[in-house]
Amino acid sequence: MIEKIIFELLAFTVFIFILANLIRKNDTNYLYILILQFIGITLGFVELIMNKPFNIIIKVLMYIGAIFLPLIVIMIEFKKHINFSEIMCIIVSKIYTLLGREDSAEKYMLKIAKKYPMSKIAHLKLAKLYEKQNKKEKTLEEYQTLLDIIPEDINIYMNVGKLYKEFNRKKEAKQIFIDILKEKENLEASLLLGEILFEEQEYKEAIQIYNLALRNEPANYDLYYNLGMTYTMLNDFKKAKECYEKAAQINSQMYHSKYSIGQLNLIYGELDEAKLNFEESLNSKELEGGSYYYLSRIAVIKGELDNAINYANAAIEDDYKIYEKIQDDNIFAAIRNKIRKPKTSEKPKKELKKAEETVYKHLEETCKLVGKLNNNDLEMIENVIKAKSEKLNLKEREENT
Repeated sequence: MIEKIIFELLAFTVFIFILANLIRKNDTNYLYILILQFIGITLGFVELIMNKPFNIIIKVLMYIGAIFLPLIVIMIEFKKHINFSEIMCIIVSKIYTLLGREDSAEKYMLKIAKKYPMSKIAHLKLAKLYEKQNKKEKTLEEYQTLLDIIPEDINIYMNVGKLYKEFNRKKEAKQIFIDILKEKENLEASLLLGEILFEEQEYKEAIQIYNLALRNEPANYDLYYNLGMTYTMLNDFKKAKECYEKAAQINSQMYHSKYSIGQLNLIYGELDEAKLNFEESLNSKELEGGSYYYLSRIAVIKGELDNAINYANAAIEDDYKIYEKIQDDNIFAAIRNKIRKPKTSEKPKKELKKAEETVYKHLEETCKLVGKLNNNDLEMIENVIKAKSEKLNLKEREENT
């Protein structure tokens, strides 16, 4: 009897607390809990009046509905500082998503976000949903809202920065990544900031960012590969090659670094090494056409014209645009008339990153310009470039002082 009285008192107290939340927050979602509590309390009252215990199953359900479930909700709200509607948001949105009803999930979360504008969960769920639907503008809006709510969250800050970068809002993206790196070393922020600096041709600044990141990530392929690309654009081919080689040592299955090493070896006239590099880079679908093109170029230089023709045809079959490139390059004059014209120009081109296309084009043009020079000539050119750069830096320092 005492147990039943305690149950009723405790259940009624919890009921009053939940009812107060419903009134104070004007949130009808609490009705679901109140209904369960009401059923549990009613069953307990009936048991008390009849003075006859229910079976164990009904008793367990009665305690869960009247006391345990409401107490769990109260504890979660207290510890996590969220509302019951936000808890419901997680559950309902997941159910809708599993059922493939993303429109219903969106409507429900928008309703919660409108009712609780500072709801982290609702805005995060909306951001993830819009991200999945590739609605980038709406995704950015939700992440910006989240940033106002929880400005200390690095992950949210990163997501905003990445979206700014996608929208080509480089100034805002750059500042976000700089702010993140001021607080703590972050590999992703370093890579993204380096990419922006590269795109804006701020190569020295990009090198500084990559080198700082390498202190904590000394065995990272992307950092070394990006460094190699950046040094390439500064015509510091010696350092570029060192970085590409380190990248290739870290991950031998990433053939882009070997492709770049091949281009540099070709520039320095190291044909056998370059040939091996391009043969390895044939394993990459994105680089297949370019690799065959350079293998053809090497074969022409070595006087292996039959091989050159076969390589050239393979290159054109992979990428029809290479045909025009070969026709415009005098080095292929001896085999030009024996190369097959492409049958169609509709074959899709394999996509490369914009930075990679820039670097490969730069090295390709350099191959054409200095292909006949020897290593001493190239070192002389590098020294001249370095001297000019040092002179320019000295002039800038004098102007600043």
